[in-house]
Amino acid sequence: MLNRRNFLTAAVGVAAAGGLAACAKKDEGASSSSSGGGSKTITLGFSQVGSESGWRSANSDSVKSAAKEAGYTLKFSDAQQKQENQISAIRSYIAQKVDVIAFSPVVVTGWDAVLREAKAAKIPVVLTDRSVETSDESLYATLVGSDFTDEGRRAARILEKVLAKAGHKGAVKIAQLEGTTGAAPAIERAKGFKEVMDAEHKDDWKIVVSQTGDFTRAGGKQVMAAFLQSNPDINVLFAHNDDMAIGAIQSIEAAGKKPGKDILIVSIDGVKDGFVAMSEGKINAIVECNPLLGPQLMEVVKKVKDGETVERWIKTEESDFMQDQAAAALPNRKY
Repeated sequence: MLNRRNFLTAAVGVAAAGGLAACAKKDEGASSSSSGGGSKTITLGFSQVGSESGWRSANSDSVKSAAKEAGYTLKFSDAQQKQENQISAIRSYIAQKVDVIAFSPVVVTGWDAVLREAKAAKIPVVLTDRSVETSDESLYATLVGSDFTDEGRRAARILEKVLAKAGHKGAVKIAQLEGTTGAAPAIERAKGFKEVMDAEHKDDWKIVVSQTGDFTRAGGKQVMAAFLQSNPDINVLFAHNDDMAIGAIQSIEAAGKKPGKDILIVSIDGVKDGFVAMSEGKINAIVECNPLLGPQLMEVVKKVKDGETVERWIKTEESDFMQDQAAAALPNRKY
């Protein structure tokens, strides 16, 4: 059974107004059945960050299939990585008087106003995947999401193993490909990695260059090319997700270097394409972040709709993978 790692709950509700931004893609679908006993089908409004990565696509598919299986009516919107599109979508859901609103926030700040509107309308809000910073935690019911700080720590720990296995001696010059600026996973993964680095590797590890690649392959490729121009002696890459690592590999190869050997690579997510790259020796290790949150989300949606108390966190079983595990693990990758 999927669980998810440490986050808050507080009482919920959500308030009124709005219309969906024209530029945001909208993919609204209704599941056909109601939950039996003549009870009204739950209508869930869900605003997704976008479709920037393989992880995000798998997450969207999980939400859609789980809603259908639960018999919920799902109104789904793709914010195309723009906060203003998500705010417009949430206001549209408030105006439509959905039963519950869920969203994966693009960034951590700037949500108080729309969440107060939701609370005034008495519509519970559930955060998925990512957290927000708010002056009032009662504006949302709970967060179904990972402990990104711990993922950063795990990335540092697995890099220790990668370096030992490679027989690396001397300075560790790290390039960091950050996620979207202001997004919870970017902030917290960087924080966790640096915690371990500062505590235990102050003398031998150094992040020599760090920049956002927006969680995309194109971003990873472009930024890594710039890294290699300004810092050609980089010997480690820490990428906040697999897609940026895969993009970076293209630039590493274009520069005549061997990814996984000349530049050791650790990334986070565990999508299938990341495992393919790992099985080819191009990524050395991956910290898993499971995107299949749909079933847990639907359970939480029903609880908050029924006014039940929800858990302070929901945890997912996640693993760390080294290169020599990739071939065996690859056939089992569901995303």
